[in-house]
Amino acid sequence: MVDYSTSVLSLVPALLAIIMAITTRKVIPSLGVGIIAGVLLLHNFNPLESIQYLWSNVIALFWADGAINEWNVLLIAFLLLLGILSSIIQTSGGARAFGEWAASNVKTARGARLVSFGLGILIFIDDYFNSLAVGNISRPLTDRKKVSRAKLAYMIDSTAAPVCVISPLSSWGAYIIAILSGILAKYSIDSYSSFSAFIQIIPMNFYAVFALLLTAYVAYTGLAIGPMRTHELRALQGELYDASKGAPMGMSEDLNEHEGGKVRDLIVPIIALIIATVSAMLYTGGQALAADGQSFSLIGAFESTDVTRSLVAGAVVSLIVTFILLIGRKIPAKDYGQATWGGIRAMWPAVLILLFAWTIIAVIGDMKTGDYLASFVTDSISPSYLPFLLFLIAGLMAFSTGTSWGTFGLMLPIGADLIMAVEPELLLPTLAAVLAGAVFGDHCSPISDTTILSSTGAGSHHIDHVLTQLPYALISAGVAAVGYLVLGISDSMWVGFFAALATFVVALVIAQIISKRGRVPADMRTEREA
Repeated sequence: MVDYSTSVLSLVPALLAIIMAITTRKVIPSLGVGIIAGVLLLHNFNPLESIQYLWSNVIALFWADGAINEWNVLLIAFLLLLGILSSIIQTSGGARAFGEWAASNVKTARGARLVSFGLGILIFIDDYFNSLAVGNISRPLTDRKKVSRAKLAYMIDSTAAPVCVISPLSSWGAYIIAILSGILAKYSIDSYSSFSAFIQIIPMNFYAVFALLLTAYVAYTGLAIGPMRTHELRALQGELYDASKGAPMGMSEDLNEHEGGKVRDLIVPIIALIIATVSAMLYTGGQALAADGQSFSLIGAFESTDVTRSLVAGAVVSLIVTFILLIGRKIPAKDYGQATWGGIRAMWPAVLILLFAWTIIAVIGDMKTGDYLASFVTDSISPSYLPFLLFLIAGLMAFSTGTSWGTFGLMLPIGADLIMAVEPELLLPTLAAVLAGAVFGDHCSPISDTTILSSTGAGSHHIDHVLTQLPYALISAGVAAVGYLVLGISDSMWVGFFAALATFVVALVIAQIISKRGRVPADMRTEREA
């Protein structure tokens, strides 16, 4: 294969796919074009070698190193099981009952938004789980209160990754702590542990902190800027998504909803899903620790857990609980069959997009896109600017590659190497900047799996979610960038934080002015809050 690690051509597949996806609003063809362009470039336009390479990559999605690719296969299984679970709950009348209960207990659109935001904060175990669970719980409520699916997708996406990246008891936290442990060992730093380093980094992760604050503000005020305003106004007219594009991912619109459904038919399966998934995470993590001869610990269990196995186990338990609840209900077998098929069909677009996204991520990895972007950072740059520059580069890398975890794995060691050579005191702020940039880029990328799953959970069209979330993500990124610039120059985390906070307040004032105070027209607001 041709080495593009020092060539701007390494950016071509990612940028081509992203630009096409945004302009054509068709995700799968755009990803396909990016994949083909990358494969041809890697093999100098040799068609036979390109076909062989592409085929091997497609097979690797399901079979790798002589065994089933469990991560991919189990994640797809979880998506399909969750689709079936959602459809059966809908068929049972549970979603309708929850919507009716919510209509009488949650009085306003603001209340619906705040419930969604609160759930996003509470379900901090894993971003995949967060995106899909919060979407399934919140969607009946936000639909009733005429909150657009795009707004729900934004609130899901902007709580899932930010809350996971600052939570030590999450799959993200465990992964990051493991990387930090290696970095501290490399430089013989024993004045604090990797867990302590993670805790110290939390207030310095400016993007995550201010993305959460902005989401809370949006949930409370309904701030609608850019394309989001159009979607919110459509929702007030009863058009929760653009019906001309067909049903969005994760939605079954043609199921037979039975009368007599109860709120418990929705709530109990979701609670079972949460309890079973967390229990499975602790169990699989504990097993891994025992196999390595280590004693059980909460952090260690989350660090060693098998996320996808735990998700599938949780979904299976939740399905069993759902069927137990429906014993005695006169629901024909054909309706269960229709619900099962409807759930699979509803999730299938998300599965296809994930498969294409995983393929292009593999191609981008072989194109050495990350290495090329990382090469912009050199030892000649003043250490004061490194947190700011690494935030931007990590953001661009995650945006181009569609993976925050991949960016963590590559950029955290690079950032540590650079800062330890010139200004060791800035190690933790620099690592925080990398984490923040990776989450920012992942938020904005249409090929990110978290973005895809947030669209699926909310029942939003994928590109609608990408475009409507972008202005909010850019506000948080601008605030974070100012914070890292000031932090590096002042060598003070608190000075940087308060500079970011002041910028955040100014940004909110400007956003309110641009969006005409961020509210829907007065004659429509009464209808919305009714």
